[in-house]
Amino acid sequence: MNVKPMGALSRRQALLLSAGTAASLALPAAMAQGPSGAYPDRPVKIVVPFAPGAGTDAMARLVAQKLGEVLNASFVVDNRAGASGAIGTQFVAQSPADGYTLLLVASPFTTVAASLPSANYDPLRQFTPVGMIASGPLVWAANTKLPANNMKELVSLAKQKPGALNYGSAGAGGVNHLVLELLKARTGTFITHIPYRGVAPATMDMIGGQIHLVTGTIPALLPFIKNGSVKPLAVTSAKRSSALPDVPSMAEAGLPGIDVVNYFALMAPAGTPPAIVNTLNAAINKVVAMPEVITRFKADAVEAAPGSPALLGHFIEADYRAWRNVVKTQNLQIE
Repeated sequence: MNVKPMGALSRRQALLLSAGTAASLALPAAMAQGPSGAYPDRPVKIVVPFAPGAGTDAMARLVAQKLGEVLNASFVVDNRAGASGAIGTQFVAQSPADGYTLLLVASPFTTVAASLPSANYDPLRQFTPVGMIASGPLVWAANTKLPANNMKELVSLAKQKPGALNYGSAGAGGVNHLVLELLKARTGTFITHIPYRGVAPATMDMIGGQIHLVTGTIPALLPFIKNGSVKPLAVTSAKRSSALPDVPSMAEAGLPGIDVVNYFALMAPAGTPPAIVNTLNAAINKVVAMPEVITRFKADAVEAAPGSPALLGHFIEADYRAWRNVVKTQNLQIE
């Protein structure tokens, strides 16, 4: 998320800096050494802290396949679901820092750490950034009968009827929840939060009229937008998405300074040797530039986000601290 915290890099600044920084830090694979020779000399495990079939899992399998091709090695996906991603994340934090156990992270990596005391991991101190993969916005969607057709009208309606509007999220502490709290904090509104076990059941209840609003990834909501079951109000980012070219950005919707994206990145346990990190980073940057990967990203409504480990570190820190600020401002107590 980019809500313009002091000292944080914007996504636009980050992308402009990424190419040169990545080139200066990338090292050839032969320079990275594992326990018994050039890295990687045995299978590398990519832990996904969610169940098979989710978007994070699909991204991990694509990345594992392509990293294997680039580095002529075996990359395997290991799903360790539970506790909103905390179980798999804690496992990687406690794994040897040798480059053979990696973590495929998405927005819950920072939102859960920022909002759930029970997460029991530190995204800034227990992990070494490896590389950003891709990012894309969520989309605000509403029941078709809601008398608001854009974010300005939604905010006005929420101010007229505090607490009357309700919103379904994929669960307390996730990005779908915190983006609502961010909107409430920025606009001084009160919209009732109803946590679900995933965006899909929340979307079905919205279509059925039980709730008014959700946010979700564009691929999850696009079929319902196309068939007219729900109406899009805005994407959560500072710029429009090519997947929904007619839907305004947050800035265009009258809410400048809000830029919330769902991201995908690779992290390693803290202390992983820089040569190994740079080898992996160079490989990731090659992967996200592959035409077939770019095509897949377009279908998933995300954009490639190449860059250096340091750039990812800046992004993760800014995202985590911004969400911590939202949690504090809204006095959220989530267990």
